Amino acid sequence: MELGQGSKGLAMTEATGEATGRAARAALPEAARELFDGPNFVTVATIDPDGKPQLSIVWAKRDGDDVLFSTIKGRRKYSNLARDGRASALVYPAGDPYSYAEVRGAVTLTDDPSAELINELALKYTGQPFGDRPHEQRVIVRIIPDRVVMYVD
Repeated sequence: MELGQGSKGLAMTEATGEATGRAARAALPEAARELFDGPNFVTVATIDPDGKPQLSIVWAKRDGDDVLFSTIKGRRKYSNLARDGRASALVYPAGDPYSYAEVRGAVTLTDDPSAELINELALKYTGQPFGDRPHEQRVIVRIIPDRVVMYVD
């Protein structure tokens, strides 16, 4: 459902809330898809046990309308997401920080023992393989959007 567009290019979409038997999802506008598809760094917000926000900069990619990133078991963001499965991801191009997309939603956590996602992301962001780190227990975090906020300057 389109909520509106302001004079400076602010637009929000929210999940429709239709009774489909599944959680409501918001669709990513094409401009948001392009931002997540590019090698743009993403700031992820999770919720600490005391309710305060915790931020991390990550490499990310898009899978349909979902946003995926990799983390390690034991990291603060992993612990936060395992306890409270809500997150927000903000992406913007380095050359134009006034244009951005934010995705808010619920997350799923999936073990990634072969570290496939972090290797794919390393190639996207650096052009180099991530390397073998057998001591790390990698996890794929999938944010399923229920709200998308866009600002295009």
